[in-house]
Amino acid sequence: MYSDFEIRQLPLSIKSCHKKVEQFLAENGLRLEPVDYYAAIFERDSDVMLAGGGLKADVMKCVAVSSTLRDEGLCLMLISHLISTAQARGTTCVKVFTKPENENIFASASFHTIARSDKAILMENGNGLDSYCNYLSTLKQPGENGIIVMNANPFTLGHQYLIQQAAAQVDHLYVILVKEDCSEYSYCERLSMVKDGCLHVPNATVCEGSSYMVSAATFPSYFLKRIEDRTDTYIALDLDLYAKHIAPALGVRTRYVGTEPHDESTRRYNELMKACSHMRVNEIERLDDISASRVRKATTLSSVLTWVPPTTVPHVVAHMAAHALKAELDTTPKPGLVDLVDSGSHTDMDHALMTTSIKTLMQYFVTLAQAGNSQELPDAASIRRTGIEAEKAMLQSTGGVNTHKGALFSMGLTIVAASHLLHKHGHIDKKALQQDIAALAGKLSEAKGTHGAQVLGKVNVKGALAMARSGYEQLFDSWLPFWDQNRHDAHALHKTLLLIMSQLDDTNVYYRCGAAVAQQVKHEAEALLADFTVEKLKDMNRSFIARNISPGGAADMLSLTVFIDTITR
Repeated sequence: MYSDFEIRQLPLSIKSCHKKVEQFLAENGLRLEPVDYYAAIFERDSDVMLAGGGLKADVMKCVAVSSTLRDEGLCLMLISHLISTAQARGTTCVKVFTKPENENIFASASFHTIARSDKAILMENGNGLDSYCNYLSTLKQPGENGIIVMNANPFTLGHQYLIQQAAAQVDHLYVILVKEDCSEYSYCERLSMVKDGCLHVPNATVCEGSSYMVSAATFPSYFLKRIEDRTDTYIALDLDLYAKHIAPALGVRTRYVGTEPHDESTRRYNELMKACSHMRVNEIERLDDISASRVRKATTLSSVLTWVPPTTVPHVVAHMAAHALKAELDTTPKPGLVDLVDSGSHTDMDHALMTTSIKTLMQYFVTLAQAGNSQELPDAASIRRTGIEAEKAMLQSTGGVNTHKGALFSMGLTIVAASHLLHKHGHIDKKALQQDIAALAGKLSEAKGTHGAQVLGKVNVKGALAMARSGYEQLFDSWLPFWDQNRHDAHALHKTLLLIMSQLDDTNVYYRCGAAVAQQVKHEAEALLADFTVEKLKDMNRSFIARNISPGGAADMLSLTVFIDTITR
């Protein structure tokens, strides 16, 4: 019978597919939510959708069968396809959030229920939860123990205070992180921050996180009739899973939480948790008004230093560097450069690829910040080693396209120097930052075989290393003051870029177009800065594209200017 049907993937990036799936789900009382993959069942030679379902990482979502054909076999055919697809992508255990009345359908496909609430159940088709609980049981300590579950995005002095206070009240404290990577700081970063920030608490164990912490970010609500039921439903599922599986595995009785004056979902979570008769909850008063959200929103490093422990600072510095790169990338329009609208004079890169590159470099920025977090500047070999590893990772993530090699060099040296000054003095003085950058650059030798090296062999201009050895003199003397004076201008980034273009000997332009064009670019940028309009900037972009001009060096210096402003202001 089922030979009359076929399964087709429906790429939701295509508007017609997106509309078809959205309409089909609506007809069946469901809503479409973000998925990585969506497939549907059709009769052969027909465009009428009979069933559909999707995957978001390891979670099956948006599964529906047409009301005209509520055939359990058809549903199982779809579920089997989604499981096979997930396995082919490396997922060994698939989860599904669904209505309680669908429990038998998924049970017939080898799913079993691991958490339950009135309006939803969580099921999985493997032994993932058992494996995680077995791991937790190996950490089990005798005595009166407690637990904290946190996101730590990033880890603040407030989190550290909560851990210290809770640890003082129990024989042993377990700390578990929400594992989902829906936060600005990745799970690996957050785990590293919490472990480093708890080294001085001897009776605290930071456990590996898992996807068995249900949160607002992971819980799908497509099957709930009322969207307002979402929060209480996901909280009920999470508390049920915790009480039945996580707490027994560790042998804990008390769960510690901090008071929550701002976030409504967290406050509601605490309320429902305290209402559970089978759970003992101890709420600890929040330390001042420190929150991870304030750290994420901070526009200067100086304010952050009073909110996070020293072990978190390298991560914050790295993220501020990445934010500066993203600020330059998102500046639109730009002449000859990749932005939100076009790829400028580049045929091998776009905004998405550049964004991927920035995310890839993040972990190496952290490594560089940690290297500088000492009384003495690190040696050249360690900086070069990290730089080479970062460049390899960047090229691998971009398919061999050099997206940020120049920015990696300038930003990397500055990150190391900044972290060194923070460790040594607790703040960053501009003059001292210049001196440290110059000292680090003095330890490095000129790169060979690069486009910049080829230019330096033909014309008498400063290359990347020479600029660093001068402590980025132009940046501190001209570009940074200009940015500071114009920061409230809606086009401050555009104008600062034009100023840099008018003054910088950009080896990118020299390499692509020669010395005459490089001088012409300076004059054109100076003229546009004197009589700036967005339309004229768009005209310059079209002209640069036609002439294959890309002021990539100026773009790198714009990012560096924004970053140095962030960490010194």
